[in-house]
Amino acid sequence: MKKNIAILLNIVLLFVLMSKDSFSIPAFARKYNMTCKNCHSPFPKLKPFGEEFENNGFVISDNDAPRYFTNTGDDELSLLRDVPLAIRIDGIATYNQNNSNKLDFGAPSIIKFISGGALANNLSYYFYFIIENGEVIGLEDAYLTFNNVFGLPLNISIGQFQVSDPLFKRELRLTLEDYAVYKFKVGLSNVNLTYDRGIFMTYNLPSKTTFALEILNGNGIDRAEDDVFDKDKYKNFFGRVSQEITQNFRVGGFGYYGNEEQFNNVNKLAIGGIDATVSYNQFEFNFQYLERRDKNPLFLKTSNKLIATRGVFGELIFKPDGDDSKWYAVGLVNWLDKDDSSVPGINLKSAAFSLGYMLKRNVRLVGEFNYNLYDEYGKFGIGFVASF
Repeated sequence: MKKNIAILLNIVLLFVLMSKDSFSIPAFARKYNMTCKNCHSPFPKLKPFGEEFENNGFVISDNDAPRYFTNTGDDELSLLRDVPLAIRIDGIATYNQNNSNKLDFGAPSIIKFISGGALANNLSYYFYFIIENGEVIGLEDAYLTFNNVFGLPLNISIGQFQVSDPLFKRELRLTLEDYAVYKFKVGLSNVNLTYDRGIFMTYNLPSKTTFALEILNGNGIDRAEDDVFDKDKYKNFFGRVSQEITQNFRVGGFGYYGNEEQFNNVNKLAIGGIDATVSYNQFEFNFQYLERRDKNPLFLKTSNKLIATRGVFGELIFKPDGDDSKWYAVGLVNWLDKDDSSVPGINLKSAAFSLGYMLKRNVRLVGEFNYNLYDEYGKFGIGFVASF
């Protein structure tokens, strides 16, 4: 492991030497001479302008940066002058994690090396490399995006990404506690709504209607076997539509359908749900409900028993001074219930309350209490998140 980290640090040093002024993804702020607050409030949570900036391939169309690319005299060569690089470091101290009755110092708990930007007109990339809880995880998000395909509001991404990204992005949440409805698996199934490989398409209408379609391997982002990433012959599908009703109210719905094969047996599964966002003055409320049906999650030779799982999360964010708030508060409720206790999987009822304080736009302190109502224990966490 030490050898892997040493190699990684050498790679990072090479990026730093290459990137000069563009030392971080805040290089976007330097590129356009603007504050991070234009896209984030608080970071990493994206504002509508930040989402538009991302969907446009990390480009502000009416404010080009002429020195972003190197002028080589060859119009067919698109060469970045500097390689954008960001480093994010999270650290946390916890008490009673997993009902252990222990105080634990976990700094750093996460280190991310992030790069992204425009490669050419209507072509962009994004990836990050992560070390989490002392383990080199490797690449998680990593994709190439074709923006405004055929001159339409159509983006097509190819690579690995989170299936749930069109819903609520886990990587942009403000709480230490996760969105559990996207992470759970049933029985021996490898399918959930986190990372997978495939093609991701979005289409935006002037009516503030957004469509998303994903074609997926359906088995996560484990390493290839015999140069093949997909473990079976099936492809899985995810579709979603979201409609902004008013400036303060948005509602959406999604569906996931697929098959997966293990031990020469097949599990047919379907997931569907609704989501909504409501904002009022200093408050924002996010809601997700989903149901999942697995026909054979244990991959038995004969199984006609349908396993149903339901999940909910509700998130309430309070920012007393809006985008200029130095502190914020978040309440998060997670609920998961599976109708057959004989099948491995999670049952969860939990509530978290989180407070954050912004030392700088890119450095915040976090304190959080979470109570597990299912197993009846509480845990505390206090830490920091810094990005530069």
